[in-house]
Amino acid sequence: NEVFIDTATLRENVVALARNIGYTPRSRKAATSAVSFIVDTTNITPKPASITLRKGTVAASKGTFGGSSGSFCVLDDITVPVVNGIAAFNEIPIYEGTVVEKNFTYSARNPQQKFVLPNVGIDTDLIRVGVKNNVSSTATVKYALQDNLFYVGSDSKIFFLQEVADERYEIFFGDGVFGKKLDDQNYITTTYLVTNGDSGNGFSQFAFNGRLTYVRDGNEYTVTSGISLLTPEYTSRGGTSIEEVESVRKYAPKI
Repeated sequence: NEVFIDTATLRENVVALARNIGYTPRSRKAATSAVSFIVDTTNITPKPASITLRKGTVAASKGTFGGSSGSFCVLDDITVPVVNGIAAFNEIPIYEGTVVEKNFTYSARNPQQKFVLPNVGIDTDLIRVGVKNNVSSTATVKYALQDNLFYVGSDSKIFFLQEVADERYEIFFGDGVFGKKLDDQNYITTTYLVTNGDSGNGFSQFAFNGRLTYVRDGNEYTVTSGISLLTPEYTSRGGTSIEEVESVRKYAPKI
């Protein structure tokens, strides 16, 4: 019987029933590691004052673990100063998976509009959401994930999250009472990581596969030389699969 959580078997039904009692199943989680490296700018012209590691893929697993390989990313740009000719990137957290960006334009004339992230395998802990007044605006306001209504005001910059069909996720925003309400034509940018979960565990060697840039006199330059080998701080770990239906059925009633 699909109308009761104890007997439902289809994931979307079990998840919907769990949602009714305030339970959000655990998403897939990305394996993490940390790496350090330096950039020697001695032979770089013009000389940079700082160097930025661009968000996205930065490292590929060197070799394979368990018959697979992995791609590791950073979720935000990271800028470090150049000191005595060296830019040092120390203990940079990296996450297994691929960074994806999805944009939406809010229409106040469409009360049924939904913001569904189309990818399977999202680590919901790593979702970033920003809102601009419209697509042409330059200023972006960051919104934070909220999983309850405690201490939420009418102007709180928050978003909510729920699992929907096919292991995908929908984000939604406040109504002007619980959280700030969107205005017509607000432009929403979501950045998130699509990961392989536990398949990303166990990697201990990485090769640089990222993009380094700097700006000088208004021009952007790409750094392709002087990059050292990556030194991993620890073997990649912490990757997990999405919460199984049986686990949701077992633990949802206990919250």
